[in-house]
Amino acid sequence: MFPFEADFAGDLRCLPMAVRRKLDLAGVKLKLVHWHGLTTEERRRLLAWPDDGASLAALRQWLLERSRSLPHGPASPLLPARETDWQRADAWPETVVASCRELGLALRPVGWAELDELQRFALVKLSHPGHEHRNLPRALEEFALLDC
Repeated sequence: MFPFEADFAGDLRCLPMAVRRKLDLAGVKLKLVHWHGLTTEERRRLLAWPDDGASLAALRQWLLERSRSLPHGPASPLLPARETDWQRADAWPETVVASCRELGLALRPVGWAELDELQRFALVKLSHPGHEHRNLPRALEEFALLDC
């Protein structure tokens, strides 16, 4: 878990970025109400779940089955993420650039290529249009991406 997530995901009441990435890769839409329906041990298990192909297929199967018994209905299957902005390291995604511009933040030009996939995932999710971007500056600082 990233330090910038500590205040909202440290106790696993919210979905950590690492879990959200695995859900996207596995093709599962898990709402916060589903997350809250899982036990703390199940949440920890998802956080530690491996992210190789076979493990993600098992994650998808387990979550879709497990969520059937939750009060708000089952999680929804989605197409697994493929060739998304956060999976490509060649250029800063426009959503991230636009959000930083809106916040008056200058980015290091080569920084995107230096990030691992989870870091790129977090920045893309934190910069979605309509998002309040509260944690975007914290994440950029944590990843040493601000051009001071």
